[in-house]
Amino acid sequence: MFPNLKPTQMKRLYSLVAILAIIFVSNCTRIPENDDPIIGIWNDTSLSLTAKTGEPAHHEWTFNDAYLGRYQSYKNNKMDFKTDFKWSEEDGVYTISYPGTDLPLDMVSMKGSLDGDMLEYQNGSLLAIRE
Repeated sequence: MFPNLKPTQMKRLYSLVAILAIIFVSNCTRIPENDDPIIGIWNDTSLSLTAKTGEPAHHEWTFNDAYLGRYQSYKNNKMDFKTDFKWSEEDGVYTISYPGTDLPLDMVSMKGSLDGDMLEYQNGSLLAIRE
């Protein structure tokens, strides 16, 4: 390839090429930034009574930028249930799935009001409000 170079010079050249290749590849593998407005913490602010015990219940969804999140349910201010979820967005409709659980899919849209941002089901009922 380069007949006039000594073996030590060839090693240096190969090392330089390898370093440049690593820098080039690392710049190409950046994950695109997800700045979807759903990212953050959402909860149902109304304390509903559970059907069986009449205890106050509270639910919280934390959405992250990797299309994943954490769902937590509380009864009497103690964590009752926790699971991870996946989320996706298409045409303004967010689909939240809870793999490995019996929880049904939640399909919601984001609405803004004077009270803040809300996640509403397709029928207009409230899922959560941004914290």
